[in-house]
Amino acid sequence: MKTVLQTKRLLLRELNAEDAENMYLLNLDPEVIRYTGDGPFASEAEARLFLENYDHYKKYGMGRWAVISQSDEAFLGWCGLKFSPDAGEHDIGFRFFRKYWSRGYATEAAEACLEYGFDTLGLTSIVGRAMRDNLASIRVLEKIGLRYHSDFDFEGQPGVVYRLDRQRYRLTRH
Repeated sequence: MKTVLQTKRLLLRELNAEDAENMYLLNLDPEVIRYTGDGPFASEAEARLFLENYDHYKKYGMGRWAVISQSDEAFLGWCGLKFSPDAGEHDIGFRFFRKYWSRGYATEAAEACLEYGFDTLGLTSIVGRAMRDNLASIRVLEKIGLRYHSDFDFEGQPGVVYRLDRQRYRLTRH
């Protein structure tokens, strides 16, 4: 399995079909997907099919990556960058099992993804989208340096877009 990024506590690697059970269980928790607009996978087989057909790594050179604890190799969730061709944007996203919330994993993984996006991929900007009520995700976006950019309709719910440009990122990091 290809490790893409490493932080002090985490490994981020490409998702694969063997992650089907974890992806199924992650989306099965209604609190985990409460603010995502996603529904749960109908089965582990559906999650496997999704993973087998996930082509973002080959197509765009980035994607959502499995977040693995270095200390015990536990699958904590996922984090990564996604290119949306319709919007012409690169989006950062993350989702973790509830038992790993409030431990700084989302912030740590997302910071590594920002660095990879700007320094390795040469992206000019990265956005993060969240439902307005998802205060925990908004806090993570703010901690990693994204700032409020605009409102948007998140499937009938009020949403917010946060954004960080490479120039501002470099000023805050160096």
